[in-house]
Formats: sequence, structure tokens, C-alpha cells
Amino acid sequence: MMLSVTNTLSDEREEFRSTGADEEVLLYVCGLTVSDDAHLGHARVWVHADVMCRWLEHEGYDVRHVENFTDVNEKIAARVGEDDLGGSELDVARHFIEGTIADMRGLNLKRATVYPRVSEHVPEIVALIERLLESGHAYESNGSVYFDVTSFEEYGTLSNQDVEDLESQGDPEERSEKRHPADFALWKAGGVSESAIAEHAKIDHDHPPEGETWDSPWGEGRPGWHIECSAMAMTHLDETIDIHVGGHDLVFPHHENEIAQSEAATGERFANYWLHTGLLETEGEKMSSSLGNFFTVSAALEEFGPDVLRSFYLSTEYGSNQTFSEAAMEEARERFERLERAHERATEAMDGPEARTKVEDGDLRATVEETRAGFARAMNDDFGVREAMAALLELAGALNRHLDSHAEYDYRGLRRAIETIEEFGGDVFGLSFGTDEGGRVELAEDLVELVLRVREEEREAGNYERADALREDLESLGVGVEDEGEESTYRLSERRS
Repeated sequence: MMLSVTNTLSDEREEFRSTGADEEVLLYVCGLTVSDDAHLGHARVWVHADVMCRWLEHEGYDVRHVENFTDVNEKIAARVGEDDLGGSELDVARHFIEGTIADMRGLNLKRATVYPRVSEHVPEIVALIERLLESGHAYESNGSVYFDVTSFEEYGTLSNQDVEDLESQGDPEERSEKRHPADFALWKAGGVSESAIAEHAKIDHDHPPEGETWDSPWGEGRPGWHIECSAMAMTHLDETIDIHVGGHDLVFPHHENEIAQSEAATGERFANYWLHTGLLETEGEKMSSSLGNFFTVSAALEEFGPDVLRSFYLSTEYGSNQTFSEAAMEEARERFERLERAHERATEAMDGPEARTKVEDGDLRATVEETRAGFARAMNDDFGVREAMAALLELAGALNRHLDSHAEYDYRGLRRAIETIEEFGGDVFGLSFGTDEGGRVELAEDLVELVLRVREEEREAGNYERADALREDLESLGVGVEDEGEESTYRLSERRS
């Protein structure tokens, strides 16, 4: 069965076909605006995108996975000087990026190919805006640059809206500068706008932060929110990508604007498949930082552990809304422990004298094959994690029945069942079975110290660019490095369980 996905762009189920050579999939995930600690709503997108990548790789694809960090935003600038967050917009962003990376590792997410940041891609953003100006899809006004939505005939297709029915986008100050109310900013003149500052009560309004600015052909300013994702996706993937993943709340205006500016600049389709995750709700409302009804990822990892959290997310299909509650978390715990216990019992039985090749349990072996077929069928049906999880739980039940009712065990049946749980529950769902957490931490520390020794050798040899690159690589993995004179110390983010 071929993989099919629900494409928001067509609002239809479509058979998935990659555009890249050698079965390569180009996947972009709309990442986090790092103005606060990540919460469980953010993590829901991460986990589902992670499982999508794992399943694509299981099916033989080579996935190039890009997930951005928005480190230039008025919400970030609003927190400059607050507590110990730092004295600049980028300092605040680095603080929250470090925490987010630690949360991602704690959730057992596979590392993306690259995590680009807006502040590192301003030249690419400027170049993309220049292409839009040259082609007549954008115009300059008082040092800012706006996209002309009326110049792009397909505008509104993703969100099923008519451009003439749209209300004004952006800050109030922009309205007098725009030709059409729905036009949106590609480049904003100066620092953070007064209206954006006024939205954030934490700011000292007598001394509001200006935010980072960069030189451009139109004067000093900052990138608009939407242009960043197009520039980073095309820089690290291609002008046409296979899959674009993000929360359903980003369909409009963010993803609609991404399509318009990207396709207007290149003349090519920007993304072939748009997959949108449903919202995480609590007490009937969307979980969000602005509403203050969120549960941070770090706190949730401390209370529930990564396996229970992943089991919770995988109980609901990615495109549906999900409700966070104590009852739902308890059910997730029971599901994972049922799988974990069945795997543990089967592994112990395999090592015992009762496991014999001569015993053959037809029911167990049939359930194993049914589980494998059912899991694959569910995952190829728009990444149907709920049915896939149900298939694994059926196998757990068959294992327990076999172990409870036989004096001697089916060695080959047990081995195939264990391999199935580890392959699908472990490799695809990212759950851990029988892993030595302490041993992994010790190994991680040994590897960090090895990289630091190599970095020190590069510094002594005068290869400072290489040494800086190694430090950045460590920081992207959640390892904070501090240079004190000739010595370097580090802080390894703990993996919580």
C-alpha cells in the first residue's frame, strides 16, 4: 500500500510521491518563535513530524528535515532585560533555543538535518525580496517592502478565502503604507513598531527595546515574519519541497503568505503536500503562551517522562485536535506500560530455558504478521498513528496470552514479536524499551569531552573557524560550552524520564 496524505492545499487525500532523486524527501517544519519556554502544544507538532520522518525513513526514503527557529520577533524583543534572559533580542532567543533543544532531546526526537535561524539568513531574505520587487510582486513604501497580494492570482487557495474579503494584515502603522489591506510586510523599516511594543505588558514602555536591525537596499530594518520561512526552506531544501508541516493555526496568514511570496518569486510550486496538525486543547481552549494555559515541555517531561508523552500524542491522528487532561495522560501511561511489560516479559522468556524452537504457537505468529501488516497499513493511511498503536497493543495481548498459557515458549514467535515491537514501537514511534538511560548519559558525556578535546586542538592550531563550528554544533545539540581562559567547561542537558 502506497503512502497517502491529506493535503490541505487540495483538501483531498493524495498518493504521496517524492520529487527528489534517489527517493529523497524534502521536509520543512514550521518551527518555534522562541519567546518563551516550549509547551505541549508545540511538542505535539514536533512528535508528529518526528514520527512522519521515522516512517518515511522506514519505508526507504532519505529525509532531509529542516525545522527553523524564529529568533527575530517583537515577542522576543519584548523580553530583553527581563530576569536573566539577556541584554539583546538574540540573547533572549539563544536562551530559549537552548531550552527548546533540550526539550526536543528529552522527547527522544531524531535530530533534524538543520535548524536554521532567521538572524543567520538575512542576506537570503533580502535577495528573495529583491526578486519579488524585480518581478513586480512587491513594492517599497517609506523604507518598508510589502507583497502585493493582488499580483498573485492563487492567493487564498490554501485557506479557501477571497482576497477581497480579507481584513488588513500587520501592524496598524502599516495600513497607510499599503496599497491593499491584505498586503503583508516583507521588510519592516526601523526597529520593532510601537504597536507591537504596546501588545506586550512586560515591556518597560519608557525604555522599549528596539530589536535587532540590518542594513538593506531600502534602509535599516527587519525581516517580516512570513518571508523568513520561504528563504530558509529554499536555502536548505529547494525551490520546490515535498512536505510542509505546521500547526493548523498557521494556515492563514502565515502559510498562505509563504506560498504567495515563494511561488511569485520562482514561478514554481512551493510545496507539494501541506500537512497541518490539529490544536492541543485544555479545558476547551487552545493551549498557548498568550492565554497562559500551557504546560511546559520540561515540566511535563519531569512529571510524565518521554514515553508517556509520546504515547499520549500518538493516541490521536495528527490532523485532529487533541485534549490534554490528567485522565488522558493516565490512559497514555497504561498503554505504554502495557507495551513495555509485554516486551519485558517476552525478552525474559527468550533468555529462559522454556523457550524452545520445537514449540509453535500459530495464534502468536499470526498475530505478529497481522500486527506488521496492520501497522504498515495504518501508517500509510495518512500516518494513522491511532490504528497503528492499536495494532501494537493487540500484539502485546497476544504475547501475554502466549506466556500465560504455555509451559514451553515459541522461540521464533517470541523473537519475531520482540523485533516487531522494537521496530515499530521503538524505531518508528520513538518509544524506549529496556534501554539503559544512565549508560546513554555517560556515553554522551564521554563523546562531548572528546569533541571538546578536538576543539581545543583546533584552537591551539589557530583553526578558530573550525573551533567555533564545533562549539555551534555542540550548542545545537543542547550542550552549553563556556570558555574560561584556556579551559572550556560544558553543561549537558539532562534527559528526563
